[in-house]
Amino acid sequence: MRKHAPAALALAAALLLAGCAQEQPSASSQIFAMDTVMSLEVYGDGAEERAAQAAETIYRLEDLWDVTDEGSEIWALDHSGGAWVDLSPETAELLDQALALCALTDGALDLTAYPAVRAWGFTTGDYRVPAREELEALVPLIDYTRLELDAAGARARLPEGMELDLGAVAKGYAGALLARQLREAGTASALLSLGGNIQAVGARPDGSPWRIAIQDPAQDGQAALGVVEIVDQAVVTSGGYQRYFEEDGTRYWHIMDPDTAAPARGGLSSVTVIGADGTVCDALSTALFVMGAERAADFWRDHPELEVELILTAEDGSVQITQGLEDCFEPAQGLEAAVIAP
Repeated sequence: MRKHAPAALALAAALLLAGCAQEQPSASSQIFAMDTVMSLEVYGDGAEERAAQAAETIYRLEDLWDVTDEGSEIWALDHSGGAWVDLSPETAELLDQALALCALTDGALDLTAYPAVRAWGFTTGDYRVPAREELEALVPLIDYTRLELDAAGARARLPEGMELDLGAVAKGYAGALLARQLREAGTASALLSLGGNIQAVGARPDGSPWRIAIQDPAQDGQAALGVVEIVDQAVVTSGGYQRYFEEDGTRYWHIMDPDTAAPARGGLSSVTVIGADGTVCDALSTALFVMGAERAADFWRDHPELEVELILTAEDGSVQITQGLEDCFEPAQGLEAAVIAP
């Protein structure tokens, strides 16, 4: 069995290399939080203070949501024995948004898949392939509809034996929250790289779009599939190359299919979602990976109100992009991307 560390560090570096502005940033910092490397670049007056505030916000959210931290709200919810647990405004807001996205994706996104992630060893690094009987016993414990949320009262409860994890939405929400705070503080230009999540505030300081590299999953994230130009948007990628292990020649990744409690096998190697709402992009990057290319394209056609664009990379190396990216996605040399029409 071979263990592979997450490609977060290389991923962050490549994305920032593709997206940096010609001018030096007014403030730049790199931190490790939410189990990944994060880079924050903030431009303009007050940039140093605002970058520091952004880092503190990330650390505070991590303390609220770390599923293994006995002081976090998510740990309390997972170990409450079915009792109501009081939540911070941020946690209540995120759960409210995430549960709506679980429903919209018909459960392809399910916040309660944590027992399956743990059973495969992705929480500890002790990787294993569970027996079929063990997986069958886990499936009934994966059901987001059994999570009760009282959003107005900022509290939630989860049936005993079930567990919740916000890994599929936490960084997207954090990016969206930070972008909102930076805009309200008067920042017109910033680039936040939160692991596999990119959140842009405005355009580059010179007014041109940010250029963000999309990683090629066939190269385990070490080479670019292409570059997308964005302004004031999020770019979120989920893929089987990011966290995985191999056993007997088969690769097993951390993105679980809620219906099987096993790694999703929809034929995709990565999904990139581009849109204005980082939480939506983060959630959909996971859900669409679970769905597979055909269902993902149909979902995009059926939900124009979400205002997102997609880059779908199949395990055979073929790439599809949605029509809205034709003028802002530059594929790597030699790559042809088929266009998904509405």
